[in-house]
Amino acid sequence: MEKQTSLVSVKKRGRRPKNEKKEYQLNKEQTKFFVDLSNDNESLETVFNVLEQVNQKEYGRDIIFKDLALYGLSKLNEKDIEKIKDSSLNEMERVERALVEHNKKTGNSLNMGEFLIKKLGI
Repeated sequence: MEKQTSLVSVKKRGRRPKNEKKEYQLNKEQTKFFVDLSNDNESLETVFNVLEQVNQKEYGRDIIFKDLALYGLSKLNEKDIEKIKDSSLNEMERVERALVEHNKKTGNSLNMGEFLIKKLGI
């Protein structure tokens, strides 16, 4: 009898270092997704307005949020995905990305301090 190996890594206990990147693992067994808009009134109002517009019809079933989400996801292209990725970065991650791109482009190996001095012209 063969032993099955699991693709899920064992989590280490204790604190992790600050600079350690956590790798995202997709759970393909997940079947439910929730969107909490309770603290985002502007987005909630947008959802309600669109639902109201798409349901102003005489025939067909009622359109629900799931229909809007699936239709919107099918319309995403590479450019949209890149914008979404960029919007997930905080300020330091943006600076770090600029440093890596600068070092790659120039062939230098500047550290963060040297890069900031150069960019700020100090």
